[in-house]
Amino acid sequence: MLRKLKIQKLSFLRSRSGLRAIVANTSWLFADRILRMGVGLVVGVWVARYLGVQQYGLFNYTIAFVALFNPFATLGLDNVVIRNLVRNSSNKEQVLGTTLWLKLIGGFSSAFLAIGSIFVFHYNESLTIWLVAILSTAGIFQAFDTIDFWFQSQVQSKYTVVAKNTAFIIVTLVKVALIKMQAPLIAFAWMTFAEIGLGAMGLAITYKIKGYSLRLWCWSFPVAKALLKDSWPLILSGVTIMIYMKIDQIMLGQMIGNNAVGIYSAASRISEVWYFIPTAMVSSVSPTIFAAKQTSEAVYYQRLKQLLRLMALISVAIALPMSFLSQSIIMLLFGDGYAASGQILAIHIWSSFFVFMGMATSPWFISENLTHLSLVRNFIGAIINVLLNLLLIPKYGGIGAAIATVISQAFATFFSNAFHGKTRKIFQLQIHSILHF
Repeated sequence: MLRKLKIQKLSFLRSRSGLRAIVANTSWLFADRILRMGVGLVVGVWVARYLGVQQYGLFNYTIAFVALFNPFATLGLDNVVIRNLVRNSSNKEQVLGTTLWLKLIGGFSSAFLAIGSIFVFHYNESLTIWLVAILSTAGIFQAFDTIDFWFQSQVQSKYTVVAKNTAFIIVTLVKVALIKMQAPLIAFAWMTFAEIGLGAMGLAITYKIKGYSLRLWCWSFPVAKALLKDSWPLILSGVTIMIYMKIDQIMLGQMIGNNAVGIYSAASRISEVWYFIPTAMVSSVSPTIFAAKQTSEAVYYQRLKQLLRLMALISVAIALPMSFLSQSIIMLLFGDGYAASGQILAIHIWSSFFVFMGMATSPWFISENLTHLSLVRNFIGAIINVLLNLLLIPKYGGIGAAIATVISQAFATFFSNAFHGKTRKIFQLQIHSILHF
């Protein structure tokens, strides 16, 4: 009996220790995102005011264009690698080394596709081509996010936060200097390149300081095959996600012009700045959900319920006041030139509810090996978004694009789960989280 009590006490302490690790990890991620949200928003708005609606629109058009090809750089490996490291870290050198090489190959392929495609659509616009070339090449450095996967699997994201925020602060200061120097648009694209490159360098240095060695990493074809077997649906899912998240800006640029993209981008920047919350929380909680799946089905679903309920509560708490204050916020931050962004923000902010809910379900899809169904639902969202944009943009411009975004997000991350037997369970949990938050 005494031994049993000791075991229970030890289990409790371990649980408390694990909880402290999660809270600490989440705190670091929140600190990271709050810094980026605060400083990044202020400087980003300053850049938007400096560039003006036309150039700001062009810059965001090229960012959205490059983002369409980004899934080929990440290869959907992020959560798959973290899950594998949580379950078994004995072969971490092979897993991490293979992931690095796969992401390097993906990064070069993504850049090649982006640059080739922009030549086709804008062969006579040299500035647009240069912007895409710089931004897409920067994606190659994302291969070093493999180091971050290890820290995430160990619930030690603080090291990533320190490394990447150092790069962020340096680049932010340079951006301020560029504004003062009245630098051209292309200089800000180079700053994006510099931030990702410096962040990669910082991760490598941090990994070495912690006593690890990149030289131990090695390639393994069987590991690569296993990783890609699990991640290929996530690659295609990532493509469809980028389509229904970024195609609005691309279609606005093609159908109306860069001014419309600039107005829409000001609104979407304020709306999407909140996405750091589910990203940070899911990154911290995912390892514990993956672990619970291996030990207790009841604990596993309890943690999913808690995550979904929290995401629903936070997203509504953000969207409701933002809807009423949208015009005032836009005028205060961006000025009279972006006044038309207010109505767009009032609508677009509600996409955050479905984004939050969708991100909260991602650990479940990975744990249940249902990533192929995640692909299907994202494909549905992409198709709906494109069709609605074709119908609504010619008549309503940016407002139509915002409506299309909200509806497509709702179908992709929420309602589509109700139409398949295997995903009906997570749909029920989503409904439960809404009714009981």
